[in-house]
Amino acid sequence: MPPPTATLSVPSSSSLSLFQLSSSSSSSKKPQLGFCPSSSPSLTRLTKFTSLTKPRNPIGSGRLMTTSAVSIEKETVISQRPDTFLREAEDDGSIRARFQRMILEAQDSVCGALEALDGAGKFKEDAWTRPGGGGGISRVLQDGAVFEKAGVNISVVYGVMPPEAYRAAKAAATDQKPGPIPFFAAGISSVLHPKNPFAPTLHFNYRYFETDAPKDVPGAPRQWWFGGGTDLTPSYIFEEDVKHFHSIQKQACDKFDPSFYPRFKKWCDDYFYIKHRNERRGLGGIFFDDLNDYDQEMLLSFATECANSVVPAYIPILERRKDTPFNDNHKAWQQLRRGRYVEFNLVYDRGTTFGLKTGGRIESILVSLPLTARWEYDHKPEEGSEEWKLLDACINPKEWI
Repeated sequence: MPPPTATLSVPSSSSLSLFQLSSSSSSSKKPQLGFCPSSSPSLTRLTKFTSLTKPRNPIGSGRLMTTSAVSIEKETVISQRPDTFLREAEDDGSIRARFQRMILEAQDSVCGALEALDGAGKFKEDAWTRPGGGGGISRVLQDGAVFEKAGVNISVVYGVMPPEAYRAAKAAATDQKPGPIPFFAAGISSVLHPKNPFAPTLHFNYRYFETDAPKDVPGAPRQWWFGGGTDLTPSYIFEEDVKHFHSIQKQACDKFDPSFYPRFKKWCDDYFYIKHRNERRGLGGIFFDDLNDYDQEMLLSFATECANSVVPAYIPILERRKDTPFNDNHKAWQQLRRGRYVEFNLVYDRGTTFGLKTGGRIESILVSLPLTARWEYDHKPEEGSEEWKLLDACINPKEWI
């Protein structure tokens, strides 16, 4: 009898890939789902799902296909979004249930604000499930009046972590050999690309993760943690915009711990680093992962505050910049910076690279990329120019507030 296939559920969509297993973290050494620019050999041994399914009254069944050593179960698109993607046994008052409610509400809030600002574009919605449990809602607004492309996705995942991945992620050596580790993960992720070169791109992502090993499995205690962040990627620097954005992030952090903003701001600068260019993707914000060294209720409130801060942090900037006159040179520079965005996502974003290597759903994997980008050979902005100032700030991160 062949051994059972170990599985890991991962909605793959570049920076919209909400979850990705990684073997290390800036803060701790435990199995995690998050964004990490480094690669892990153990990932090639995982079974990967591109999406999820609702366990209640499932419509159809997933088709299993194999790419090299990785199996992929395709999602089932459904005509109407369900009230919940949680399994029936979940307590409505649990952290899982409350986090799902939060990301559903945040998706509605953000999409509503973006549609109102755009005025012309509307989000296309795809809801999907998978037989293994869970589901998701993908929303994309493309080629609107303000937005070139805007994606806002949520996912709820049930899966199983292979024992070799769990062991590889543990910092302390142990003789114990855990079996497959059940996990739950949920999150919201978004990338927003405006048309106007003076209006910045925004990315945000907030997620919650639990492992919950069976009682008879040694060496794999239950764990949980939160992760996420919000960061700004402009093509031109308007200090009032960047200060406003960082001020909103700091306000959200300071409500819970004054150490959060400086700690997570540096983490963000370090994370969104394009190593081969020696520059950051943008002007930062906040980023954190593996966060579980505080009260769970407090961290749920913190993640909620951060998600709710997206609209007040971003919409006022867009209102100021969306109609700013620009010329072909401004647009060409925006396209060059979009090229950097593409480079980071395709080279360093683990969700993107893993999805491409394992034959995932290409529309989901690449949804975070802009419609247009540009590369010029050996392009160098004139020193002292507005373009040079942006590049300098990406090479040398600044304290904006």
